[in-house]
Amino acid sequence: MKLLSMFFLALVLLVPSLNVNARSYEAGKHYEVLPKPVVTRNKNKVEVVEVFWYGCSHCFAFEPMVSAWKAKLPAYADFHQVPAMWNAPMKLHAQGFYVAKSLGMLDKIHQPFFSLLNVEKKRVNDKEALAAFFARFGVDKATFDKTFNSFGVTSQLSLAESRAASYRIQGTPEMIVNGKYRISSSMAGSQAGMLDVASFLIEKEQAALPKQ
Repeated sequence: MKLLSMFFLALVLLVPSLNVNARSYEAGKHYEVLPKPVVTRNKNKVEVVEVFWYGCSHCFAFEPMVSAWKAKLPAYADFHQVPAMWNAPMKLHAQGFYVAKSLGMLDKIHQPFFSLLNVEKKRVNDKEALAAFFARFGVDKATFDKTFNSFGVTSQLSLAESRAASYRIQGTPEMIVNGKYRISSSMAGSQAGMLDVASFLIEKEQAALPKQ
């Protein structure tokens, strides 16, 4: 009888906790609902975008957190990064991101480029400085120049700039879930909070995915 009473007491204590978790993230308080949804790249998955900048110290601190988090995402989540670019250096760094992607070496240069700007405190404000960074990883100048000016890179750059504007980005890092919801650390309470809110919204959107 005592064990039974303890069991029901545990249930009573648990239910409010579950309800609090279910109510814990509210539109307009912990995340913004975008006025116009942005088309995602795969309608059969829940898209998760991190908008970032290599020169942002907050993004540098967030990178190991988001890397560990994305490794545990379910198969129906489609995570990718979009560089922000509201000035010339940021646009140059974004172009470097797409050069690395085009050369199939993003995994190799991603963290070192973060470290170059945030730890080494190097200024990469022109194409020559960016080319010198890529040379550290065996990319010759001719290959870099050809890729830097390629249609594939410039078109991805243009698309990223357009998407970031549609996301109504206020700073970096920020996250967008399924082209509908914008999450910032100020709204979520912290960078860890951003990931919690993103997880909540991923689950919310998963229910509406097309049945396979």
